[in-house]
Amino acid sequence: MLAAETRIATSADRQLATFWLGDLLLGIDIQDIREIIRVGDLTPVPDAPAMVSGVVNLRGDVVTVVNLRTVLDLPQVARTSQTRLMIVQHGPESIGLLVDRVADVVMVSAKTEEPLPANVGGVDGRYFTGVYRVGSELLVVLDVAAALTATEN
Repeated sequence: MLAAETRIATSADRQLATFWLGDLLLGIDIQDIREIIRVGDLTPVPDAPAMVSGVVNLRGDVVTVVNLRTVLDLPQVARTSQTRLMIVQHGPESIGLLVDRVADVVMVSAKTEEPLPANVGGVDGRYFTGVYRVGSELLVVLDVAAALTATEN
């Protein structure tokens, strides 16, 4: 777990749900996440883009599952008991983002945002919107729309 700072929130602060893809700590604005669930059985989708791992039935809704490792061109790993789906809304569709493990919800301030390097941990920077230092870790904010648009190309 990440060490969180206790302080009074301001309008320039934002809460990020954080998660890991290998050694890369990523975050998504908490308001963009509908829920986080365990990964169940995935139904394959014929002729889907490589980053689509399949679909799941989530209480009667069909949710497309996108493997963020594929989108970010990271090596594939086997799912573990810590692998999760972060359910987000992309237009009219619910999308499950496959992540290695979920960390914490952290509050960051716009004042502490650092410049975004073109290449973050060997990953193309076009999928990121900012970088924050959280304790001893670098937290990279994922641009969910950019990552999901990559699946449409």
